Parts: sequence; structure tokens; C-alpha cells
Amino acid sequence: MSYKFKIIRGNAILNFSEEYCQSRCELIESESFARVLKGYVHDIKRKKTTAYEYLREVQKESIDIVDDLRTVFRLLLVMDPKELASIYPKFAPYFRDMDEFTQVIEDIYLFWRRLQRYSVVYNEESRGGYQNVQFADAQVNFEALVLSVYRSIKNKCIGNAENVLRQITAGVNAGLRVSNMRSFLPYEYRCLDNIPFIESVIIHPPFITYSKRNKRDGVFPETKKNPIEDLKFDPEQWFCYPAKVGDLLCYVYFNVAYMAQGVTLCNLFQLANEEEYRNRKPDMIYVYGYEDGKKHQYFYQDDENDMMVALLSANDEFDYFGYMKKMMLTLHNVRKINKKQLPIHGAMVQITLQSGETKNIVVMGDSGAGKSETIEQIKVYGAAYIRDLITVYDDMGILSLDEKGTVKTSGTEIGAFVRLDDLDAGYSFKELDRSVFMNPDKVNARIVIPITEYKDVVAKHDVDMFLYANNYEEKGDSLSFFDNVDDALKVFRAGNRMAKGTTTEYGLVGSYFANPFGPVQRQDQCEPLLQDYFQRMFDQGVKVGQLRTRLGIKGNEHNGPKEAAAEILKYITGEKELKTLEDDE
Repeated sequence: MSYKFKIIRGNAILNFSEEYCQSRCELIESESFARVLKGYVHDIKRKKTTAYEYLREVQKESIDIVDDLRTVFRLLLVMDPKELASIYPKFAPYFRDMDEFTQVIEDIYLFWRRLQRYSVVYNEESRGGYQNVQFADAQVNFEALVLSVYRSIKNKCIGNAENVLRQITAGVNAGLRVSNMRSFLPYEYRCLDNIPFIESVIIHPPFITYSKRNKRDGVFPETKKNPIEDLKFDPEQWFCYPAKVGDLLCYVYFNVAYMAQGVTLCNLFQLANEEEYRNRKPDMIYVYGYEDGKKHQYFYQDDENDMMVALLSANDEFDYFGYMKKMMLTLHNVRKINKKQLPIHGAMVQITLQSGETKNIVVMGDSGAGKSETIEQIKVYGAAYIRDLITVYDDMGILSLDEKGTVKTSGTEIGAFVRLDDLDAGYSFKELDRSVFMNPDKVNARIVIPITEYKDVVAKHDVDMFLYANNYEEKGDSLSFFDNVDDALKVFRAGNRMAKGTTTEYGLVGSYFANPFGPVQRQDQCEPLLQDYFQRMFDQGVKVGQLRTRLGIKGNEHNGPKEAAAEILKYITGEKELKTLEDDE
């Protein structure tokens, strides 16, 4: 990675291995600072702002404005505007209206902060930029340096020090430590060999991202031709996130133009350690954001190399984290179906009651069915009865069999990708310190938050209750159970839900087994598994039923999941009426 700094699609990427500033003067004289100023001047020129008109009265050309501002800012570190104008008369016109010039300083700072800012450090070479500063400390020190430069220059212009200081994230939003490692890939995938692997990630919450879209559309089609073979990659434009998706290893190669999606992976999928992927062929490969000018979104089963492979083109229509996450899960699910395991689009909680009894509850349903929302309500209303609650998975799991043929379940993700609109007001603020927020001011705003230890996700858990999240029926008990396999399969197989706008669908829709990420594409393979696993659950005494969350019915967005959670708690505790901790007091 030879560049020091670049801006691409609103992402500012700072290569700390090539350039790391440790003094205020170094920062202002750096290539990175010059690039930010160029970006700012270009932006205000395009918008024809008051600030641009103010600056161009001194210098007509943008490059001259940039050069002047760098010099003026460096001098303002050691002298005030009056001294500067006296010693350097050619810069005096910039100070003809101090309010306007101070606003220029503020605008440059805001331009910088509106960028999504990432630092990258190479772990393999000792270079002059990064020197010996530790990875985490480097980001902390850089943030302090940016704030110091901004405040020092602004205070010189306003003539006094501000007495209210806000310690916001002024440095980078996230940092990556990466290394070059020759991957153990089959010959057809050697085009990926030089792409650096992410070793560790640091996020500075609240991490707020904006994408071109806030919904996902359709299902991912399967292709019979390898979509990655013969492609070409510039290693300076790509990173590899080695993700553990359940017990499978997935190499996720993402374009730096989509840094937000790539970095967000760390809140959802466990980052593999080097010893877990060095000299190992992955189970899955996903290339996200390939610049081919097309709209490809294919997956491919590479039987010769025993891998699942996928490609998604760089396109504004795919600029949404759902396309990153769901393709990975599609690859995982198809591979699991091939292994005769049944993918579950749902959530699972392990509840330990005050009596010490443990209940494992799986709630299945498509996007917007109310799975995550009901689990959150169980946490809220079950405090008086629950000793411990572990959310084992919150979107995708599998059913498998142990050596005795007993049905077990495990998950894929350590985090949750939750719709903010349907959570209780205030929940997201409680989790502010570790969350990634996506398009928080739009419909279908999302929060990505880590919730589970990886060891709990991949452990094989018993199943006590297996429920379908019915968000579309207003009438009927919030919790009910099926008497036979056929009746249960009719509901689960149909996969009906009232679409909530989480995808481009609206109204009452259905998808096979409520899972368009593998079972829909492999329905013929999945159907015998469905019948076998449901018969086994009935034979083994698993309570199979429906949970009416009513999330898709207007006016029930909050009460529906609350009532569903209350019925689950009543059933597993045997209580007719629920009490709160305050009642005990």
C-alpha cells in the first residue's frame, strides 16, 4: 500500500504506515491535510458557497487557495492574525472579516468530520510513518492532535479560548491492522493472493454510517460459472476480512469504496485469528464491490475445490449492509444443506430461570417478523424470573443431529442486525458505546451490535421450543402449539409475513421456509430435510408452535412483541400473571 491518504466515495483512508504525524506542524504540512483541503475547496466551489466567494477574492485558483491556507494555518499555530497580517501582508486579505474566516475554519473541520475516516497500519514492515507507536495508541494520539490543531487555530482567530469543549471523535472512526499473507487458495483464485488480510479492528463508537440504500431486494441467484476466476484486483483497493460464519471460514474481500460495510463485519461475524486461516483453504469466498460496471450478484458452488463462492458488483443499488451479510449467510446455508443440516432464519435464546431450569427457544421467521423484538421484550419483562439469558443467534442458525440423532441447534453470528424502528425508544442509546448505526434518520434504520460470545454461538444446543414468528394475524393466542407435523409444516413451509419495508416487498408475502438465503434456491434438497427434522422434533418432545408477534399490523409494532414475550414467560414459568422486580420490593 503505497499511498498515504485517499478519499473515495466519502471514505478517507489514512495509511499510518506511510505517514503518521506526531506534531501539529507535521499534520498541517502532511499530504493528508493537503488532500482534505483540496477536497473541501472542490466541494465549496461546486456548491458556490459564501465561503468560496470569500476565499476566491484573494486567490482565483483553487490550488493557490489550498497552498495559502496551509501556510496561514501553520503560521497561526505560533502567532495571532494581526501579527501574521503585519509580517506577511499578502495573507492579510484573508482576515478582512474575522467572522467569515473563522467560519471557514469551522467548515473545514466539519468537512473532515463528515467523511468516514479510517486508519490502516501494516503489521509486517517497520516504516517511517507509523514508527513504534502502538496501533491503538496511534489513533488516540492522532485524535488529540487533530483537536489540538483545530482548537489552537480557531482560538487564535476568535481571540480567546473556548470554555466549553466537546471531546468528539475528531480523528478516525475506525482503524485496521492488516498484513500481507500468501493465502492458501486454489489456483483459480490466485488473483486474490496479494490482497491484505485484516488482523484486528478498532472502532470508535458511536460509529454512524450512511449508505446509498437502506433496503435489500430479492434473492441471490446461483450461477454455473465461477464468477471470480480470471478477475483482476488492485491490492491497494481491497481488504480481506477472514470471518467465522458459524463453524465455517469465509474470506470476505471488500472494495475500499465500501469500507463501512467491511468494517461493520466485526460487530456481526467473529474475526478469525491468523492461526485459524494461515495455510488453510476457506469454506467460502465472497467478493463485495467488484468494479465491472454491471449488477452481478451471483453465488457458485465450486465442487472441484469444495468451496462456495460469490460475487457482488460495485453498484449504488447494492450499497447496503444487507447485501454483505445475507450473501455470506446464503453461502453458509447452501453448504450446510449439502451437509444435510437445516438452515433456520430465526433467533434463539437460552433462558435460565431462577429455579435453575434452562429453556432453549428458537423463534423462526423472515425479515421483519418480530424475532429480535420479541427477544428484547423477554429480557425486559422477564427480569424477575430469569437468572440468565443468552441470545445464541439473532438471524441465522442451523438444525443438526448429534451422534444419537437428537436435534441440536447452533448459530452463525456473534451480533445482531436489528431494525431500530421496532425497538423500544432508548434501547439504541443504551448500546451507544459499542454499536454501529446505519442510516439512523431513515426508514428501516439499523443497529449492528455484538451480543454473543463465539463459543456460545457454535455450541450444539438442545431445542425445547421451536416457534414460527407470525406477524400478520391479529386474532388468535399470542402463543399456540401444533398437534401434528403436517399442520406445522404448512405454516413453516409457507413462510408468510407482513412485509415491514425491510426489503422492497410490501404486504403479505411468503418465501419457502421463511428463508430466501439457501432453502429457496435449494428447495428440492431442503424439503426432505424439513420433513425429517420436524418429525424428529415432534418425536423428541420439542414444542412446535406459533408466536403471534403482530409486528406487521399497524398499531401493534410495540405491544405485539410485548404480549408475545409475556406469553412465552408465562408458559416457561407456569405463572398466570407476571410480576416485576419492583413488585418483589
